[in-house]
Amino acid sequence: MAAPTLQQPSYLLANLKADSTTKTLIQRCQDLVKIIDDYPAKELHLIFPWLVESVFGSLDGIIAGWNLRLLHSRSNEFNIVLEFLNPSGPMMKLVYKLQAEEYKYEIPVNYLPGPVKACIQEGVLPDCPLFHNKLQFPLSGLLTLNLALNPFEFFMFNFASCLITPKIYPQGHHGSSTDSAYFVLVDAYLKYFLPSEGNVPPSPFSDSRGSVTAPSPRSSSVSFAGYGVHSPSLLKHHIFHQPSVNADPSAQEIWRSETLLQMFVEIWLHHYSLEMYQKLQSPQVKLALLQYRLSMSSMPCQPYAPPGSGTLHTYQVLLPFHSPPPLWGLLEEPFSPTEEHVLVVRLLVKHLHAFSNSLKPEQLSSSTSSPSAHSHAHTSPLEEFKRVVVQRFVQQKLYLFLQHCFGHWPLDASFRAVLETWLSYIQPWRYTGEKTNPQPDQNRTVPDKWESFVQENLLMYTKLFQVFLNRTVRTDLVNAKNALMVFRVAKVFAQPNLAEMIQKGEQLFLEPEHVLHHRQPRGYLTPGQGGSFLSSRQRVVTDMVFRVKSHVYALEGQDCQYKQMFGTELRGAVMKLIQIIAQARQTAKRISDHSNEVAANNSFLSWFGMGSSDPNNTFNGTEPEESGECLKKTHEFLDRALENLCQIFKLNQGQLTQLISNLGSSQDDGNCKQLPDCIQGENGLILTDLGRRQIISGLRRFDIHYQGDPELQPIRSYENALLVRLFYRISSLINDRFEGHMNALCSRPDFLGRLGRHYLADPDSSTQLKQSPVSRRTLERNRQPRLSLRPLASYRTLLLLLLFYVFGALLSFGPASSTLLLLAGGFLYGLFMALFGDKLKTH
Repeated sequence: MAAPTLQQPSYLLANLKADSTTKTLIQRCQDLVKIIDDYPAKELHLIFPWLVESVFGSLDGIIAGWNLRLLHSRSNEFNIVLEFLNPSGPMMKLVYKLQAEEYKYEIPVNYLPGPVKACIQEGVLPDCPLFHNKLQFPLSGLLTLNLALNPFEFFMFNFASCLITPKIYPQGHHGSSTDSAYFVLVDAYLKYFLPSEGNVPPSPFSDSRGSVTAPSPRSSSVSFAGYGVHSPSLLKHHIFHQPSVNADPSAQEIWRSETLLQMFVEIWLHHYSLEMYQKLQSPQVKLALLQYRLSMSSMPCQPYAPPGSGTLHTYQVLLPFHSPPPLWGLLEEPFSPTEEHVLVVRLLVKHLHAFSNSLKPEQLSSSTSSPSAHSHAHTSPLEEFKRVVVQRFVQQKLYLFLQHCFGHWPLDASFRAVLETWLSYIQPWRYTGEKTNPQPDQNRTVPDKWESFVQENLLMYTKLFQVFLNRTVRTDLVNAKNALMVFRVAKVFAQPNLAEMIQKGEQLFLEPEHVLHHRQPRGYLTPGQGGSFLSSRQRVVTDMVFRVKSHVYALEGQDCQYKQMFGTELRGAVMKLIQIIAQARQTAKRISDHSNEVAANNSFLSWFGMGSSDPNNTFNGTEPEESGECLKKTHEFLDRALENLCQIFKLNQGQLTQLISNLGSSQDDGNCKQLPDCIQGENGLILTDLGRRQIISGLRRFDIHYQGDPELQPIRSYENALLVRLFYRISSLINDRFEGHMNALCSRPDFLGRLGRHYLADPDSSTQLKQSPVSRRTLERNRQPRLSLRPLASYRTLLLLLLFYVFGALLSFGPASSTLLLLAGGFLYGLFMALFGDKLKTH
C-alpha cells in the first residue's frame, strides 16, 4: 500500500479499518461523508492512502476493494458508490481538501507500466512530463524507487490502475459490462474534467491565490510539447511562445484535465513491447526528426538552431542514479488486454474526439490560417488544450496499443471491441455534435476539413488496414459475427472522399525530399514583402508533407518500409480476400440449403417414419449461431462487403463477377464432398496446413460419424431413458447367451445367413468409413452380430405401435392378433430384404 513517508498513529484509521469488517458498504459510505466534512486535513491525510486502497483495491491485486468492475446498476450499492465517487462527490472533496495542503503520497516505481518502469530503472527520464520531478531517490538500490504524487495524481493513478490490475474475483464473475460502476465513473470523470461545453468547474477548496495549487509552476510547453515530437510546427510554435499558465487564473484548473488524461493514457495504453519503446526513445531517431523539422519548416521569426543543439538533453535526460542498462528481457511484462480494457479505451477515444471537436470555430480557423502568435492572443488554455489533445497525448500510444491487439487478439468474435475502437478513432467526424439530417452511410461524404487529420494519422488508416487484412484471411467468415466485422471496415473506408484523402496522404509521404528542397524558397514572404502567392501555396504543401512524414517517422522510425494501401502488393491481398469472401458466401449458402432440407425432413411427419432419426444426420461444421437467420445475415454482410471493397479499390465489376462465377463453378457438389487435404500417417490421416485452412473457411469437411458401440450412445431427447437402459440389459443378456449361435448363423453363405445378417448384424459393419482421421485400428474393427432392442425405446416407435394397436382394435383385432400380425409383417419384410437387398443396393 502506498503511504506517506512518515505515518503517525491514527485512531480514526484504526476505527475505519474495524468498521470495514462489520459494517455494510452503504453504512461505511455514510460514515465517510461525515468524516470528510468534520475532520481537518491533518487527520484525513493519514487515512487517505488506506481509503484509496480499500476503494480501488491494492496495486498488486491482492485486495479487491469495492469491486467497481463487478458492481452493476442492479445492485443496491450502485447508486451509493457513484454518489460517493463522482467528480463532485465526497471522495473528490477529500482530494481537494488534501491538495490545498500540498501533501505527497508515494507509489513504487514497480507498479508503473513496463516500458516506463524499465526506462526509469535504466536511469533515463521518460518522455511523459507526468513523471518529471516526482522521483524519490533512495539511498539503497534502484528497486525501491518511488514516485511522490499529489493527492489528485495519487487518486487518479489508483483509479486508472484498477482497470488493468489482475484481481481475484468470485468464481463466475468477470468485469466486461459497460454498465458497471467503473465504466460509468470513467465516463463521468471524462465529462467533468474534459468538458465539451464550458470550463472545468473550480475546486471547492482554495488557497491564498484563489484556487487549488497546481502540482508545480510550469508553462504549458512542458505539458504539451513534452508529449511526442511529431506535432505540426504551427502548433509547436504557438505553445512554445505562450505565456506561463500561472499568469492566467483560469489556466490553474487545466492541470487537473492534463493530469487525468495523462494518467489514463500512461496506465491504459503504455504497454507496448520494450523493443518498440527503445526505438521510440532512441535519441538518434528524435534528433534526425528534429533536424528534418528545422530544415523543412524554419521561419523568419524563429532563430536558426544548429541540428541537434540542446536536443539530447531535451529528449533523453540522464537521472542522477544512472547505471548500466539492465537486461531488457528480464523487464518484459506480458500484456493481454481484456475486452473490458478495450471498451474503456474506446470510451476515452470517443470522448476525446467530442472534446476536441467542441473547439470554437473561430479558434479553429485562426489556428489553421495564421501561424503568428498574435492570432492566438485570446485563446483560453482549455481551447488550446482541445486543439492538441488527440495528436499530442493519444495518437502514438493508441497506435501501438491497437497494433499489439491486432497482432495478438484471438481470431474470434471478441475482436469486435478492438475493431470498434479503431473505427472510432479514424472517424472523428462522427463526434462533432452537429445536429444534421442523418444520411445513409454510403452517401455520407467525409468533409474536406478532415483531410489534415487523415494525413496526420495516415498509419492509423493504412498500416492497421493491412494488419486487419492479414487477420481476416485467417478467420471463419461463415460466422456471421466475423462477416459483420469485415463489412464494418469496408463500409467505413468506402465513405465518399475518404479513400481520396488517404491516397493524397500517401502521395505526400512519398514525395522525394530533394524535390521539396528545390521547391522551398529561402524564406516565406507574403506578397507585401516581395513574395508571391505561389510561394504561399508551396509553403502549405511543404507543411503538409512535413506533417505526414513526421507522423510516419515518429511511429515507425526513420528506416520504416512503408507499404502503400493502394499499391500493387496490397491490391493483390485484397483480391485474395475477395476470393475468400466468395468462398465463404458459397459455403454459407450450402449450409443454409442443407439446413432447410433437414428442417423440412424433420417435420411432424417424421414421427410417422417419413423422416430420418439418424443421430449423425447433421451438417458438420455448423454452430448454433451459424444457422437460419444468422446465415442469411452472413450472406448479406459479405455481399455488401464485396461492394464496398470494389468501391474503395476501384475494382472492375466485370472481373469481379467473372472471378466469383469461376469460383462457384469449380466448387460443385462433388468437390464439396472431398476430404480436406491430408497425408497418410502411421495411425491414420493427418491434416496439412492447407487442410486446416479448408476446414476453417468451410470449403471441405470430414463426415463425422459415431464409431463406437451404437448401444452406448448418449440417450437422445426422443428416447425414453428408462426403456433404453431396460432394453440394453435384456439385449446384452441375449447376446451373451447366444453369441456363438449368432456368429454361426451370420457366417453362413446361404439364405438363412443373409436373413440372420439382416436382423442381427450392424448395417454399417461392412462399410469402413475413412471420412475422419481416426486410428486404423478403429476403422478395421469388426463388429460382432447382435440383437438390438434400442429402437423400441424411441418415442416415435412407441407412438407408431400405439397407433397400430388402436387401428387393430377398430378392426376388431385383439392385442395378441395385432402382435402376431406385426411380427409376421416384420418377418416378411426381412425375407424380402434378404432376397432382393443386394440388388436394391446396386441400383
